[in-house]
Order: sequence, then structure tokens, then C-alpha cells
Amino acid sequence: MAKCRFCNSELTKTFVSLGKTPLANSYLTAETLHQMEPFYPLDVFLCENCFLVQLLEFEKPMNIFSVYAYFSSYSESWLVHSEMYVEYMIERFGFDEKSLVVELGSNDGYLLQYFKEKNVPILGIEPAGNVAQIAIEKGIETHVAFFGTEFAEDLIKKTKKPDLIVGNNILAHVPALTDFVAGMKILLGESGIITMEFPHLLRLITENQFDTIYHEHFSYFSLLTAVKVFESHGLNIFDVEELPTHGGSLRI
Repeated sequence: MAKCRFCNSELTKTFVSLGKTPLANSYLTAETLHQMEPFYPLDVFLCENCFLVQLLEFEKPMNIFSVYAYFSSYSESWLVHSEMYVEYMIERFGFDEKSLVVELGSNDGYLLQYFKEKNVPILGIEPAGNVAQIAIEKGIETHVAFFGTEFAEDLIKKTKKPDLIVGNNILAHVPALTDFVAGMKILLGESGIITMEFPHLLRLITENQFDTIYHEHFSYFSLLTAVKVFESHGLNIFDVEELPTHGGSLRI
């Protein structure tokens, strides 16, 4: 029986079944066009204990994200959103040249570049080597790695603990959810702040956003479940915003 990736309860309740599909960003080449293409079940389950909506893990993250087709900087509206976020965070919390901002899933440096312009020290962590290279070429220090407790323990031996950890549209992409959030707790400074943005489950339901369900998105979060996940690691959510991005998101 499949188990919930957060609370380990048995998953028996189907949220929606969308049949079988290939992986979303596994594009075929001319050489592979006539070869067998793997299809995976797109069956979404609801945990009746913690209410996490989730897919099973059919493919390892390293086979999905190590070479990635999505570059965040290609979207002008996303760049505007990111620059406004940086200005807001600096104004609200006073981050400066003495601070450290770490972004998980930093992609091509689309967001950290704006902290860099403000002379705020930055560090990116990005599993896709091809995408991380673009950030490095922009002068943004980036570790090519999958984030979790092991990486966090190693990183705090080499650098100061960050004042801000950013994760935009990364939480849904993590099958090892507990290890990922535990890693943030290890890495974060004593008075540090985490901000996470993720598509809001409520908007998916009310607007029938079935096209946002695919194998890269392992989990689909309500605020209720997000609170449970973070509080289980001693991280307290003190603010939440509704955002228009990605069909309707939350920032916690």
C-alpha cells in the first residue's frame, strides 16, 4: 500500500486520475522519435490524515531535474514578480551587505540577481547543471546539488547560516518532503526567515486546473497542510499572502 510522503498514512483516497502520460519535459529528439516512450500513471491521491494531495514517485528527481528545460528568466512577468519580491523583502526585513540569502532551486539566477544588485550576499542551490551554469556566468555563486539534510549539514560547515532562505515553486517538486524541510531547519540562522511560494491547492480545485498536475509536481499544498509540514520541524508560519502567479499561489 502506498504511504503519504509526509505523515506516512496509507493512501486510499483518489483525488483525480488523469490516466497515463510521459514525463512533461522529457522531450523527444529526432533519434528517439520512433523509439518506445515510457508512460507513467498520473493518479493523484489525498491523504485523509494530513490532507496532502500527492503523486507517487515513479521517477527519481535526478532523472527529471539534472538536465532541465525550464529557464525562469525567459518569462518577463516572472522577472518583474521576482524583482518586486526582492524590493519588498529588503524594505520589510532590512537585508543588507551583512546578510546572506540562499535560494533553493535558484534556476538561472532569475531572482538572486536582484539581491546581488542591492549588494546583498547570495548563494544559489540548483540541481540542474545546465541551468545553474547560466547563473554562474552571471556571477551568482551556485552549488549544483539536490537539497536536503545531508547537503545542509555539509553547507553549514563552509558558510554562515543564511538570514533568508527562498524557495519559489520548489516545494511541489520534492518527493523527499520531510528531508527537504528538515534541511531548511538545519541551515537557517537562529533569527532567519524562510519564504516559500507554491501553487495553491484551493485554486486548482475551484478552477479545475488539471493542467498543473504532472509528474514533476509530487505534492499539491493547501495552507492547512503546509502549516502542518513546517510546524513538524519547529518552523512557525507567521504570514501568508495570496499571489496571482501560476494560476494562483501562496507565499508563506
